[in-house]
Amino acid sequence: MINAEELELTEKLIHINRVAKTVAGGRRMGFSALMVVGDGNGHVGFGHAKAKEVPEAIRKATEIARKSLIYVPRKNGTIHYQITGKQDATRVLLKPASEGTGVIAGSAVRAVLDAVGVRDVLTKSLGSRNPLNLVRATFNGLQSLESPEQVAARRNKN
Repeated sequence: MINAEELELTEKLIHINRVAKTVAGGRRMGFSALMVVGDGNGHVGFGHAKAKEVPEAIRKATEIARKSLIYVPRKNGTIHYQITGKQDATRVLLKPASEGTGVIAGSAVRAVLDAVGVRDVLTKSLGSRNPLNLVRATFNGLQSLESPEQVAARRNKN
């Protein structure tokens, strides 16, 4: 597990949603927050939390994001190879791009890739555009990425 205290993490709020719980006296309003944290050097995490007030929801989501950090192998500011991340009805295609291309992505996917420190990548969101599912699909894709050294070790090659 990655220790969040040792890293200089930047926090990015992706989405705030007002949620309602129906009770006998009417509706109780609350808020859910979706946050991404990353150090811009391969470490990234996301958190989703609910609370009665917006600042509390953001604080809880940030805390969860700091605990869910993963490491993403990168090569010269891009990813090693094309990958598709899936979550429910959402698919996110991540494709390496040449230097100077920039991050071609929608808002939720862009936030995750910026937090990771990927500078050049092409993406396409397929299916549902729900922000939470987009972030989870991006994470699923990034988690399955392996560096050439990891692939070689797994195949017992040099």
